[in-house]
Amino acid sequence: MSEVYATRRARLRDRCQAGGSQSALVTRPANVRYLAGAAPRGAVLLIGRTEDVLVCASPPEDRPSEGRPDEALRVHVLPSAGGDPAVAAADLADAQRADTLAVEEHHLTVARHREIRSVAPRIRLADLGGAVEQLRVVKDEEEISCLRIGAEIADQALGELLESILVGRTERHLALELERRLVDHGADGPAFPTSVATGPNSGRRGHRPTDRRVEEGDFLSVCLGATYRGYRCEIGRTFVIGTSPADWQIELYDLVFAAQRAGRETLAPGAAFRDVDRAARQVLDSAGHAEGLPPLTGHGVGLEIDEDPQLAPAAMGKLDACVPVTVEPGVHLPGRGGVRIDDTLVVRPEADGGPELLTITTKELLAL
Repeated sequence: MSEVYATRRARLRDRCQAGGSQSALVTRPANVRYLAGAAPRGAVLLIGRTEDVLVCASPPEDRPSEGRPDEALRVHVLPSAGGDPAVAAADLADAQRADTLAVEEHHLTVARHREIRSVAPRIRLADLGGAVEQLRVVKDEEEISCLRIGAEIADQALGELLESILVGRTERHLALELERRLVDHGADGPAFPTSVATGPNSGRRGHRPTDRRVEEGDFLSVCLGATYRGYRCEIGRTFVIGTSPADWQIELYDLVFAAQRAGRETLAPGAAFRDVDRAARQVLDSAGHAEGLPPLTGHGVGLEIDEDPQLAPAAMGKLDACVPVTVEPGVHLPGRGGVRIDDTLVVRPEADGGPELLTITTKELLAL
């Protein structure tokens, strides 16, 4: 893996030099981990003029779930507690005689930016922008393997829950049980707060579980994800509790399923982000659900659960191969409930079989 991280840093260095910067200071934790192999709490990465340095407030701990620093990197630990690794890294850049230092302005506070400027007044500060985030969009097969294992864990946890008795249990209790099962099956932890929504709450995007109890005839929508070696995926499904679905539930479910399928079938290298969103959204629009739809149909996943690209109406850009994304349309009817169906897939060319579905729990409307 050392060569992988070195290659990533070299690509970033090339981008910086093309923009006129000799060095870069990476402070966003996911970006540090992507380039260094690990991101101990508060650590920053200096892409230096003469050498790259991981600057930490304390010695990195040996925790496999948090990754290990690239052995080719020099690790600089601050001599005393309370120091700021970013300020120390700027001082190191100054010692390397850098003229320009690109920083992640979207991550730094104004106060921190001022401190960096004060410790290295000779260095001109430039904006690194989203350069590292752009590098992270296309995943290598090792990253996709981590996502695939995380998806398997999430599928296992959800499958076991569906075999248990659900009526009478609260949304909050079910969410906690799912998160425990994720860890039991080998996840580092949940990829995001697990959402369990019943009855009139079902179908809401990002619903926070309450003490409402599951009742016969409810829609039950679940959205969960696993983190494995830092990589995060997600899955969302909707079920009916206890009885055969009502006609309106079957109709709504079939509609959302058709929208999700339309979005999935659009995933291909070269497809515009907005076209994937449009394919799913048009199905729901044509059935009279234009109002109240989520702002996007899906998004990228990786070291963070919400990454680029954004599959939204105004999104600019086109998909590449080996980009993992979610497709997650949903409809919520106020006072009645709704349906969400959410998968994580990897964009693949048609010659390789088309999009690779990572989350495989059935999308059949089950009565539990």
